[in-house]
Amino acid sequence: MERHYPNDLLISGFDILFFWDARMAMQGMEFMGDVPWRKLYLHGLVRAADGQKMSKSKGNVVDPLGLIEKFGADALRFFMAAMESQGRDVKMDEKRVEGYRNFATKLWNAARFLQANGVGASTSVAPKEVFSATLPVNQWIVGKVMDTVAAIDSALADLRFDAAANAIYHFVWDEFCDWYLELIKADLSSVRAEPVEASSLSSEGNVALRQAQGERVEETRTVAGWAFDQILVMLHPFMPFITEELWHAMGERDADLIIAQWPLLVTPGDTSAQAEIDWLIRLVSAIRTARTELNVPPGAKLPMVVSDGSEETHRRLDRQGAALARLGRIESLTFGEAPTGGAAQIVVDEATFILPLEGVIDIAAEKARLAKALAAAQKERDALGGRLSNPSFVEKAKPEAVAKAREDHAEKTAEAERLQAALDRLG
Repeated sequence: MERHYPNDLLISGFDILFFWDARMAMQGMEFMGDVPWRKLYLHGLVRAADGQKMSKSKGNVVDPLGLIEKFGADALRFFMAAMESQGRDVKMDEKRVEGYRNFATKLWNAARFLQANGVGASTSVAPKEVFSATLPVNQWIVGKVMDTVAAIDSALADLRFDAAANAIYHFVWDEFCDWYLELIKADLSSVRAEPVEASSLSSEGNVALRQAQGERVEETRTVAGWAFDQILVMLHPFMPFITEELWHAMGERDADLIIAQWPLLVTPGDTSAQAEIDWLIRLVSAIRTARTELNVPPGAKLPMVVSDGSEETHRRLDRQGAALARLGRIESLTFGEAPTGGAAQIVVDEATFILPLEGVIDIAAEKARLAKALAAAQKERDALGGRLSNPSFVEKAKPEAVAKAREDHAEKTAEAERLQAALDRLG
């Protein structure tokens, strides 16, 4: 009793707060002179997808073994953690479980890409080579790992399992897979990406350049392996099976992942590299959005003119020009005034990035298409807004109908804003 009473934490459903938890507390204080636990965590109920309580008579009971058979235990476990928000019930939505199965597939494919490019297991939890990285993209991912560690530590301390799960999810998908792996592809294949003409350099220059390329590749492999190891450790409480499998697949290990050291929180010394890569990501994202909205053919490479750029923007373009050309499909980069004719204009910070579109798309037809789509979106938005401003509808309609109308209104509002921005880009 001295060892186990009182406990630190009791986890309970809110529906038995009075019938069980309160009685435990009162009897503990009466007979033991102390409460039976220091902290009470109340979780929500798992309900059917429509929010109703599961019942055999209703026929809406979901068999977790069936979900595990269909999507895997890791996907179901992650779903339960990501949906567990204090004060809110969990709606058992198979589409979300399927989405987290896809997340596991994304992680597996990332591991295959790293292995194919010579990236293996990290040698320690905080190797000095990682925190002394010189390439901006590697400094950026180190900072993002530290941000994620801090977010998960804070969330778990507050018993916010949903916030912890969503922090690692967005880091893995949105930053590590979608951006970091794309940005380092050129370095991991630098011999092919930056061929050296034998006649263009002296023998000594050739050796020096290849040595520099080798150092870039070695640094990138070291940082990528370390970052992926940190992902596996942080993700292990939520997806134990796939992370343990990948932990051993990446290289020789001294111990299983379940007893691996939790990532150390180290504050990066230089944040300028993180700001630079964040800027590059915003610029590439804006270019891709503009190309999609204006129906620019995916394979078309466009020239880019930079206007009103600061000295810092010019330096960033010098350092990140190759990555910008590859990810944004930019053919050439010049500085000066906007060219005449139709063009898409993108503003990032103080600079305007202009993509001439003459001969690439039919600008008049594209303006007409966007204007027609904008008018339709605005009409639907205003109609939904009128319904939602009607007190009779909000008060008398079913709650799910009101919620659907609000969701559709927000969607049409965003669509109208997106189409208006596309029209504005064409001038």
